[in-house]
Amino acid sequence: MRLIALAPAVAGVLMVAAGTASAATKSTTMSVSATVAATCNISAENLAFGDYDATATLTSDADITVRCSNGTPYTVKLSAGGGSFAQRLLASGSDTLQYNLFTAANLQNIWGDGSGNTGTMGGSGLGLSTNKAITHVVYGQLPNSAFNQDAPTGNYTDTVTVTVEY
Repeated sequence: MRLIALAPAVAGVLMVAAGTASAATKSTTMSVSATVAATCNISAENLAFGDYDATATLTSDADITVRCSNGTPYTVKLSAGGGSFAQRLLASGSDTLQYNLFTAANLQNIWGDGSGNTGTMGGSGLGLSTNKAITHVVYGQLPNSAFNQDAPTGNYTDTVTVTVEY
């Protein structure tokens, strides 16, 4: 009987001893970091002059949309397409129509790559979210010139490369 009565007392002493023992611990720190890289996204609408009937100059415009990392400076450049900066050309087979692209509605500054008196458009990114997009308008003109008036019927197209440098 004594052993039975002694067992709960020993268990109690062992529990108290276990509660007062402490585990050893060590700590350290870690560094957490991220880098926001400079990047840009660009998209461009198609520019369509519509039907040319040799009675009037045609004008049209299209949007170029740029989204760049916040604070990232950028420049938007246009290629010469199938012609030159001085005279871009729409083509239907070997037949062509003259046109050009400009940086403003007054049609004074040809939009190019910055070479040979051509202009570019630029800015500074506001962020990459869609609500931070910056829109630049490209203005096109197809003049009612003797060259264009003598063009054969057909569908005329050109491809201009839009580039954003940042």
